[in-house]
Amino acid sequence: MFAALFPGQGSQKLGMGRELYQGSAAAREVLDRAEATLPGLLEIIWEGPEETLQLTENQQPALLAVSAAVWAAWREAGGGEPRLAAGHSLGEWSAHVAAGTLALEDALALVRKRGRYMQEAVPAGEGAMAAVLKLPPEQVFRVVEEIAGVEVANLNSPGQVVISGRRESVDAAAARFKELRGRVIPLKVSAPFHSSLMRPAREKLAADLAGVKLSPPRFPVYSNVTAAPETDPERIRELLLEQITSPVRWVEILEDMAAAGLRNFYEFGSGDVLCGLVRRTLEDARAVALQTPDDIKSALEES
Repeated sequence: MFAALFPGQGSQKLGMGRELYQGSAAAREVLDRAEATLPGLLEIIWEGPEETLQLTENQQPALLAVSAAVWAAWREAGGGEPRLAAGHSLGEWSAHVAAGTLALEDALALVRKRGRYMQEAVPAGEGAMAAVLKLPPEQVFRVVEEIAGVEVANLNSPGQVVISGRRESVDAAAARFKELRGRVIPLKVSAPFHSSLMRPAREKLAADLAGVKLSPPRFPVYSNVTAAPETDPERIRELLLEQITSPVRWVEILEDMAAAGLRNFYEFGSGDVLCGLVRRTLEDARAVALQTPDDIKSALEES
């Protein structure tokens, strides 16, 4: 019995998925389908340059493709389905591909548009995000409520809250957090994600998502918006849109999974960011990052 986690933006790296392509027929099929849907995607993932991969409209489909490939390799190797699943921001789309809610090709086309719309929503340089460390979430919320133009974007772990908004507002909040002896790390992002400034992106994506079929997921997938597992396709459609302008409630998601009795967490995709958040949130949890065929083999042998 395990929980499946799917990473979001920031977990990408050049060359991700190459070992899977070489070592798993199922993963190769997924990545070939991704390339057929978005020609040139594999070259961006494997050859870069890095600045091209980091573009939001490339980063999002690249991460989804690799997560879907890891999931396919896991199933090919005999891995079972999770009791519950969740994805961090973009990763929620990957989780729904794994659960069969969305077809791979539909999801890839949609997240490329999602990335493009999010980038276009706010002119470059006008928005910013920052991680706030060493302060309790309630203190971060109090400061944010006092400063117009900045919002809480991510509740990642008990000691890490991300803020998002207009650059001058984020800077003003950062100065206040430092006065309170918090640590503030500016994030290298291209737009103020998960804030009300992303409303234009949400409205544009709504038209695209309206024409795509969603099926009931084979296993429950948490919504970043509600921090609850969702299974109704039309409700999922609404929440995938609302997610663009709403905070990612990751701590609550992990705590709810733990309350359901889950202690084993597998991260399907590039990097191990979510494994780190699991360890910082849940004391007795086991978190394993699956990125290569060897990772999958080891996980299955230990399970």
